[in-house]
Amino acid sequence: MKQFLQLFAQILSRFRDLALLLFRLGLGGMFMWHGWPKIIGGTEKWAGLGKAMGTFGIEFAPGFWGFMASFAEFGGGLLFALGLFYRPACFLLFSNMLVAFTSQMMDGKGLQKASQSLEDGLSFFGAAFIGPGKYSLDHYLGIEESTARIFKRR
Repeated sequence: MKQFLQLFAQILSRFRDLALLLFRLGLGGMFMWHGWPKIIGGTEKWAGLGKAMGTFGIEFAPGFWGFMASFAEFGGGLLFALGLFYRPACFLLFSNMLVAFTSQMMDGKGLQKASQSLEDGLSFFGAAFIGPGKYSLDHYLGIEESTARIFKRR
């Protein structure tokens, strides 16, 4: 059984960078899709979104915070999908999802509603440590090294 699992892992590992590309395009694209209506929603929409910061005692400038959340979702999703400034984008999206999760839980919406924010946030957190893969702009620009080169040095 161990040999089978090792062979299975070896075969799947050959497609790691392609899988990361599909992961980035899928999740990043969905965040862009969810974020676009918020970006174009204008100041009224942003102010409504920004009220979530009240959970943390931040009551000033809800429009600013709402715009930042909208930008994190759409702009962060775009950067994530492209693999450009990937790790900062992951932490931006993780932070956004942490605020969403916390505010949903504090508003009494429960885990049924807040679970998506938690799941997405944990995905972005983990992705920050994995990296974007070789089919990314960060790799193309030399910001990210190939994992093969990193492991060969050790």
